[in-house]
Amino acid sequence: MKIIRPITSADYDALYEIAEESGIGFTSLPVNQELLENKIKRAETAFSATPDKPGGESYLFVMEDTATGEVVGTSGIESAVGLDDAFYHYHMGKVVHSSRELKIHNTVDLLTLCNDYTGVTEICTLFLRERARGGISGRLLSKMRFLFMMEHRERFAENVIAEMRGVCDEDGASPFWEWLEEHFFSIDFPTADYLSGIGNKEFIAELMPKYPIYVNLLSEKAQAVIGKVHEKTRPALRMLEEEGFSCRGYVDIFDAGPTVEANLSCIRTAMASRKMPVVIDDQTAAQGQTHYIINTSVQNFRAVATEIAVSDEQQVVAISRHTAAMLNISEGDTIRFSPVQFRD
Repeated sequence: MKIIRPITSADYDALYEIAEESGIGFTSLPVNQELLENKIKRAETAFSATPDKPGGESYLFVMEDTATGEVVGTSGIESAVGLDDAFYHYHMGKVVHSSRELKIHNTVDLLTLCNDYTGVTEICTLFLRERARGGISGRLLSKMRFLFMMEHRERFAENVIAEMRGVCDEDGASPFWEWLEEHFFSIDFPTADYLSGIGNKEFIAELMPKYPIYVNLLSEKAQAVIGKVHEKTRPALRMLEEEGFSCRGYVDIFDAGPTVEANLSCIRTAMASRKMPVVIDDQTAAQGQTHYIINTSVQNFRAVATEIAVSDEQQVVAISRHTAAMLNISEGDTIRFSPVQFRD
């Protein structure tokens, strides 16, 4: 069974390996010992804190294979972005140039630098190692965050975003960044991506063009990737779209990948989730349906995906002894759960 739990300092080596495997363009996991150690420390602080509103806490989870004890994936939540440093995006807009006398009417696309998402919650740092992919492990790693946020709503903003990795090749070349590099930055995409990942964002304010960019002035290659995702990111984007996320015109300033957003109360898995006490009954649980399940703890959080049997009449959920052990709960404790398969 795969379980998800808060990261600890003992997971550093596994996190470093995941950062190396994630590759260029995965900004939230820089291959840097000090920064990865700080990410773990920030997460440990967040899980032990008791905030009554989102204050920039950083929650980082790991997926563990209980059969081997190996950490095979990670995912995170930033409770409120942009509070400590600027959080930049480009917003895609339009401007009309027209002349009634000449009978000319041209609509031109613009990219305008903005900080519109300051204070929102961001889901981030989702990566499952290749050897652990298959089944619903990736979905569990992503969707358990919606259950966690729904259970502890005071810790998070209502508006939730996800930045999707944009188009770049195996060497880290980004068609969109190449145009910016040539005209404004004089540093390559991997360097800019790394500097942003380690929190050094001053160069953005110093070098990024201050005025809106006319899209038709960009190279054809750069124009073609605006709002497009990396091929390895397409499954993650489809999953979020199924949950109700959509792009409302915001793209990344480095690779032009789309940022998608949704209100927490409208995210499908969160909206469908229920909370009930458990009874431990192996036979009844085995006859139920597969659900994403979390306990209601923060510091001792656990999440799994397995069969449970819901009794609406008795208002209880039957789970197996093994599931109870994995969730660190006893009979009578409460869980939050949501179905893996929705009935449309």
